[in-house]
Amino acid sequence: MNAKLSFLSAAMLSVMLASPVQAAAKDQDKEDVDTYELLNLFGEVMERAKISYVEEVSDKKLIESAINGMLVSLDPHSSYLDEQSFKYMSEQTSGKFGGLGIEVTMENSVVKVVSPIDDTPAARAGLKPGDYITSIDDEQVMGLTLNEAVDKMRGKVGTKVKLTIRRANEKPFDVTLKREEIKIQSVKSEVKGGDVVYIRVSSFSENIDKMIEKAVKDARKKTDGKLSGVVLDVRNNPGGLLDQAVSVSDLFLDKGEIVSTRSRNESDTIKYTAEKGDIAKGLPIVVLINEGSASASEIVAGALQDHHRAIVMGEKSFGKGSVQTVIPLGKYGAMRLTTARYYTPSGRSIQAKGIEPDIEVKQAKLEVVESGGFGMTEAELKGALKNETAEEKKAEKDKQLSPEDMNDYQLLRAIDMVRALKIYSGNGGEK
Repeated sequence: MNAKLSFLSAAMLSVMLASPVQAAAKDQDKEDVDTYELLNLFGEVMERAKISYVEEVSDKKLIESAINGMLVSLDPHSSYLDEQSFKYMSEQTSGKFGGLGIEVTMENSVVKVVSPIDDTPAARAGLKPGDYITSIDDEQVMGLTLNEAVDKMRGKVGTKVKLTIRRANEKPFDVTLKREEIKIQSVKSEVKGGDVVYIRVSSFSENIDKMIEKAVKDARKKTDGKLSGVVLDVRNNPGGLLDQAVSVSDLFLDKGEIVSTRSRNESDTIKYTAEKGDIAKGLPIVVLINEGSASASEIVAGALQDHHRAIVMGEKSFGKGSVQTVIPLGKYGAMRLTTARYYTPSGRSIQAKGIEPDIEVKQAKLEVVESGGFGMTEAELKGALKNETAEEKKAEKDKQLSPEDMNDYQLLRAIDMVRALKIYSGNGGEK
């Protein structure tokens, strides 16, 4: 073993033991001895790889790969981020980055789609949560780390990349995407049917809470104080910033716990609680989720569900209930390490279980069924009087539902639920 590797092993050992030499000299236990031997083994393996590998390989690549291998072996969300990857991650949480617009994880040695982001190449190409990416530009994903696979999907804006997709109950197929500079419009809002504010949140990046608060206030003015309620849509939302998940939940809660993070040490448990003030003023809320709703989306859905502040509707969420801490490593990038788990106010762990909707509604296609023409109604009788008020109200509501809305079965059911809850509460106006 050369001198440089011997020095590396010694340096690593001194950091890991982190104790005075005097204390270690006399009572060094077996675990310490094994650690020393394993560090020597690491040095020997690295030296053998440098000398005997079929192609020349740098110390930097070997060491970075070893660090990444150590972290990814712990769980799918821990990893080493080189300088470029760290920069990309920082851009993503600020709402602007380059690539395909897709959130992925690693499962069974291939890349799994958590969710495509709205209005991005991945979304326009029809990629879905649960899709598996098995090849990138005809290179097998199996054998690559998640970071390596993500790096291959990134590239110069305007260039193309071919992905091979495996989807349940379908034959594998290829899709070619053109890389774009991704500018996420994280919040979109619209008054649906004249009385329900629909708020679509595609990711939890910076200032989401302020955008949602503005959307509710604008909707209240637009409906002249006759707002029936809120539909908060976090379907295919892969998550984002924890503080934004907390702030968004707090917008609709007057008090109580929002989420807690619990690490290995009980003393490190952190609880986030709501402050007084509900921007919806008690109006009904429906949260839409599906299998692409992960992390921060699940925190919001779980908090509002546990406090009985919202009806959660749709399909079971993804189930990412772990906390990653990003630890900068100077000029060498950063390490992302799973340090805790999320728990909802009632003490439920989201990890690998997800959020179960209060009302399961699978996406479906609506079709008009013809009656056969044998029935008669008052309106069909000759000379029947017309109900002008009913016709005007129906026209007013129908004109504000687009063809896209009419094809979104889950959204239609959410709007119906908001109106039903408003009627059931007997609240004719806002609180």
